[in-house]
Amino acid sequence: MNMHNDPLSLSSPLCVFLLIVLSNFPIPSNCAIESFVYVGCSQLKYAPGSPYESNVNSILSSIVNSASITNFNNFKISLPGSAPSDVVYGLFQCRGDLSNSDCHDCVSNAVSRLGASCVGASGGALQLDGCLVRYDNASFLGDEDKTVVSDKCGPSIADDTDLLTRRDAVLSYLTAGGQFFRVAGSGKVQGVAQCVQDLSVSECQDCLSEAIQRLKSECGSSPWGTCSWGSATRGTRSVGTPPKAVSCSTTVDGGS
Repeated sequence: MNMHNDPLSLSSPLCVFLLIVLSNFPIPSNCAIESFVYVGCSQLKYAPGSPYESNVNSILSSIVNSASITNFNNFKISLPGSAPSDVVYGLFQCRGDLSNSDCHDCVSNAVSRLGASCVGASGGALQLDGCLVRYDNASFLGDEDKTVVSDKCGPSIADDTDLLTRRDAVLSYLTAGGQFFRVAGSGKVQGVAQCVQDLSVSECQDCLSEAIQRLKSECGSSPWGTCSWGSATRGTRSVGTPPKAVSCSTTVDGGS
C-alpha cells in the first residue's frame, strides 16, 4: 500500500453510543437515525488503483450488504494479490432498536458520506445517530477506547427537580448493568444505550459507566445531553463541524 510518510492512524473504535431523550413521546426506531454526529479521516493516503483501494471498496460493500440482515458485524478483507500491508479491517454497529431495513439504510448512508468525506484515506470513521461505520489498515477490533469525540448539553433546568430526578434515575438504570443494548424510561425521560458489540459485556459496562458519569458532571442541571466516546481519532482530521458527541454517547433532550 503506497501512503504518504505519516505515521498517524485512527484510534480504537467507539465504546458505545447512548441516547437519552426527554420527551412526551416514545423514541421511534427511525428517530433522526441519520443525523450526523462525527466523522474522522486518517491522514494516510492510499494509491488510486492499488490493492488497498480494492480492499477498502470490498469491505465497505460487505458492510452495507451485511447491515440488511444484522445490526453488527466486523470484517478483515485481503483480496487475492494483496500484500500483508493491504489488509483492511472494518465494522458497523446499528442501534439495537432499529429494524434490518432501517439499519441498512443508516449504514448505507454512513458509508456514502464516509466515502465522500475521506476520499483516498487509509482509514475513516463516521457516526450517525443510528449507526457507526469504521475501517482502517490496522486492527482495532475488540479494543476499548474512551477518547471523547463529542458531547453536548442543553440549557439548565435547575428549578425542575422532578425532571432532573427522573433523568438521573434513567441514567442510573442504564448504568446498573445489562447487555450491549439498553433501554430505560421514567415519565417523559427515555434512554437508550448501544455498545459496539466487538467489546465484551464488561468492557461495555466500564465504558458506559464512565460516559454517564462524565455526562452528569459536564451537563449538571441540563435537561438533556449527548456524549460519544472512542471513535475519537489519533492522527486524523475531522471533516466538517460535527455536533459535540463521543463514542460513548449520551443524549438528554428537553420536552416542554
